[in-house]
Amino acid sequence: MFHIILFAPQIPPNTGNIIRLSANTGTKLHLIEPLGFRLDEKSCRRAGLDYRSLANVHIHKDLDECLEISSLARIFVITSHGRKLLFDQKFVTGDAFLFGSETSGLPESVHARFTEDQKLRLPMIAGNRSLNLSNAASIAVYEAWRQTRFAIA
Repeated sequence: MFHIILFAPQIPPNTGNIIRLSANTGTKLHLIEPLGFRLDEKSCRRAGLDYRSLANVHIHKDLDECLEISSLARIFVITSHGRKLLFDQKFVTGDAFLFGSETSGLPESVHARFTEDQKLRLPMIAGNRSLNLSNAASIAVYEAWRQTRFAIA
């Protein structure tokens, strides 16, 4: 299917929503440490992360560890700094979407690892900063899944 990569997520309900998205779309979710919350059972229930057992969630100590996964077809950074619209990209099964932290986005050192063609943006009204992380992830996954005619890998 597809992959969602969250770089140092900080807000548990956002990650909970994305876990639920992953469980319902067959998307693999990769969380890059450090996390701004704990993933023990009690914390997960309290934060609305109760879909974790239904989703395919992987935790990685850093981005390099995550990028070594052989099932990643291509990686796209979803960023308000992208020049290319998400909807102008053709997706294939196995593509991955990388999102930055809710509080600080992606560090420049991570941005520098990707080409401009890999940086995609969602259309928004000029002057607005960004969409909610879980909303942006949903838009990206559903557009990619739509393009593959909702196939389940």
